[in-house]
Amino acid sequence: MADPWKTYDVDAALDIDYLSAFSARTDADRDHWMRARKFSHEVLPVINEHWDKAHYPVQFVRRMGELDLLTDGLDIPGHAQFSKLAAGLVAMEISRADGSMAAAAGVQGGLVLRSIRLFGSPEQQEQYLEPIANGTLLGAFALTEPHHGSDSVSLETSAQRDGENWILNGNKKWIGNGAAGGITIIWARDQDDGEIKGFIVDQQTPGYEATAVRGKGVLRAIEQAEIRLNDVRVPRSALLSNAKSFKDVSKALVETRVNVGWSALGHAQFLFEAALTYAKTREQFGKPLGAHQMVQERLAQMLAELTNMQLQCVAVAAQQTAGTLLPTQASLLKYHNTRAARRIAATARDMLGGNGILLENHMIRHVGDIEALHTYEGTESIQALILGRDLTGFSAFG
Repeated sequence: MADPWKTYDVDAALDIDYLSAFSARTDADRDHWMRARKFSHEVLPVINEHWDKAHYPVQFVRRMGELDLLTDGLDIPGHAQFSKLAAGLVAMEISRADGSMAAAAGVQGGLVLRSIRLFGSPEQQEQYLEPIANGTLLGAFALTEPHHGSDSVSLETSAQRDGENWILNGNKKWIGNGAAGGITIIWARDQDDGEIKGFIVDQQTPGYEATAVRGKGVLRAIEQAEIRLNDVRVPRSALLSNAKSFKDVSKALVETRVNVGWSALGHAQFLFEAALTYAKTREQFGKPLGAHQMVQERLAQMLAELTNMQLQCVAVAAQQTAGTLLPTQASLLKYHNTRAARRIAATARDMLGGNGILLENHMIRHVGDIEALHTYEGTESIQALILGRDLTGFSAFG
């Protein structure tokens, strides 16, 4: 007798929204969301194979561009401008399909496109915004270094002015799209004034060397690179002239931290709905799993976590819309939602027993990818210290 779980269409969303957190969405918001769901339908049947082989299907980045899913709510000429709620729903939906593709969208739109939109000259925007937004040019955002992750403000990569050029030296690590053949925004310390500045670097530039990080157990369907910069010479026109210091870099990071909160929700939404369907269709001891008290208790726990995640996402979107979002509020969202997603992941995986570790059931991919999400854009510890400083007035940073 066939297991009913095997006949369940894991591509079918239940859209659990117990307290109607998303009831304020407009028809336009839903249209953007459903375009992301169309993308999810295309990705799910094949993504496990790419993930298993550690292969980066860059054609899906271009497909997101075709569907106009890469702008992260930014005002980009020729593209629909999402509301903050719609941008979150898009990030959530892509993550519900796959974390690697969500990370690709976050780098392409949330970091690279935003940096050029915020800090680039009119000429840079004219040259780069459209190909990045449509996915034909892959972009990377190189801030993290091998010895500077959480303390990225202390980065060591250097930028030295040399006449009409700049010379870049240093190393970067964990850089999505960093070896994809496009462009990389290199953040480096100006040796003259000590401030952090950004440079748009073509990855074919002499002295730019990048190799994909191998051996990853998570986010296996996107490549992160380790980059070595050896006297990389770029023209003055490569400088992001409106980025004057690390405070400017932080403006982009706050927005992408919100995106991470929505992505965590997308993973959790998939995991909870998969566990719920499994509980209703899988029989053990002569009745459905969902008829057992312990299983119902676990489902209730996960529902409470999921609902809190949804409410925080919507509250932060409202703050963004009003223009009043504080960096600490973005930190709270990231801190809460990735932690909650981990708890949901552990419970949901356990409910599926052995089936929960089979890649064909998608769940273990989400469980692993949440671990990466929990770490990047500021670890749990860093978010806690940001919040603690805000609450007490005392900085616990070194």
